[in-house]
Amino acid sequence: MPDILVVGSINADLVVRTPRFPKPGETISGEDLQIIPGGKGANQAVAAARQGAAVAMVGRVGNDSFGPDLINNLKQNNVDTAHVQMDARSATGTAIIVVDEGGQNSIVLSPGGNGKVSPADLGNVSFQDHKLLLLQLEIPIETVASAAQHAKDSGLRVLLNPAPARSLPEQLISLPDFILPNESELSLLTDQPVNDLASAEKAAKRLLGRGAQNVVVTLGANGALIVTQAMIKHVPAFKVEVVDTTAAGDAFIGGFAAKLLESDGLPSSMQEQALTLQNAVQYGCACGALATTKFGAQPSLPTRDEVERFISALQIL
Repeated sequence: MPDILVVGSINADLVVRTPRFPKPGETISGEDLQIIPGGKGANQAVAAARQGAAVAMVGRVGNDSFGPDLINNLKQNNVDTAHVQMDARSATGTAIIVVDEGGQNSIVLSPGGNGKVSPADLGNVSFQDHKLLLLQLEIPIETVASAAQHAKDSGLRVLLNPAPARSLPEQLISLPDFILPNESELSLLTDQPVNDLASAEKAAKRLLGRGAQNVVVTLGANGALIVTQAMIKHVPAFKVEVVDTTAAGDAFIGGFAAKLLESDGLPSSMQEQALTLQNAVQYGCACGALATTKFGAQPSLPTRDEVERFISALQIL
């Protein structure tokens, strides 16, 4: 059975590159439109699978031309799609993505079938057959909360990526073993500014005060910050030539989750646990960095061989 279960979104990304983002009311010319598999849930599932993890996906696509292609794409990336439904009453979720010449992106989501993923969709899922659950916020929040509760009741570790940014019920602060926000998501969750390491640490500690178990803040070009009751550790980013930042966070999370699995069942001291966490974050940073060197969401997600060659060349880990 797959070790990682992902309950989340499956999108078709409609991507266009432009010299810059248009101003309100402005029309500018871009390059040819590309249609690329995406969605935070599917991206993270593929990212983990490319790192060698066994992954299963729960989600919905629509009854349109995108749906079958997205299911086939997951299968081609070795993701189990037994619990991916085709919703006859919905369109497939889409993301309209504009990428500027610096590789930064602006995204508008249309949820489609993702908005219909319900707690009932979890009824036939055997949570106890998995080891780790990955969650995001591109499906209804009640479904995310239900999945988290099912996972904890079954002894799974839960990783929550609170994206897109929104406020969370207390249940989704305290249930996950790891909360993995970026700076803007952490700022919204804590209602305080996050613009450097000090403010990120302060905000993450506020989440701990609300019951969060472990917080890992992704900081883009500044790497990541681990904040737990036992440690505070900044993990620097890797310097690469950025082409497109789309799905870099998903690459980080997939790599982080896959690396965490390697320590499953191994007895360890507090010091060893801290090192395991730091290594998983550093590995995730390598995955995220490599993802920014290619265009598109899932096409940019690196394989295990690519990450290991990258790490080996830098003589780290």
